[in-house]
Amino acid sequence: MIFLNRLARPQTDALILGLGNPGMAYARTRHNAGFDALDACAQKTGIAVNRTRSRALTGSGVWRGKRIALAKPQTYMNDSGGAAAGLVQWYKPGMLIVIYDDIDLPLGGLRVRGSGSAGTHNGMRSIITQMGGEDFPRVRVGVGKPPPEWDLKDWVLSRYPDEASRNAADEASQKAADAALMIVTDGAEQAMARYNRKHIGV
Repeated sequence: MIFLNRLARPQTDALILGLGNPGMAYARTRHNAGFDALDACAQKTGIAVNRTRSRALTGSGVWRGKRIALAKPQTYMNDSGGAAAGLVQWYKPGMLIVIYDDIDLPLGGLRVRGSGSAGTHNGMRSIITQMGGEDFPRVRVGVGKPPPEWDLKDWVLSRYPDEASRNAADEASQKAADAALMIVTDGAEQAMARYNRKHIGV
């Protein structure tokens, strides 16, 4: 991984980055699935994400013997890479893990990857550009494809319309957090084996 190769002695074992757009206008939208999963990580680890650093809300602590930093960039999605680069420079992590929404997975679906391209996701494209490589694990959270009559931007910035879809999104957030934390403790291969299963969305 690019960060392990750069740093012989990382100051932080892992930096988990959840992607989204800041502000209440975007809260709980499909594009903020990364934020929602990051909040679940904070709850599971007991790490408060309430400090401002490198254009992000951050928190750090020790969980299961691992030094972990959690962060939600407060830039807009397309500029996530600037915040990520600053956070990597500050925390000097042995591993970067990014959680983000994916329209190519059904609502409630999950996919863990050890590396890969950004696909159509502008936030990931920004991070890969700033990092100078794509060799870092990520957790993709399914938000479903837009219906034919929907514009893609309107779709990802929309909220879940009913209780069933909201429950599916909440469950996916919890699983995404578990997957990211499993990458920290057991590695991406183990997380892929456990979480990369077909899931029928709502």
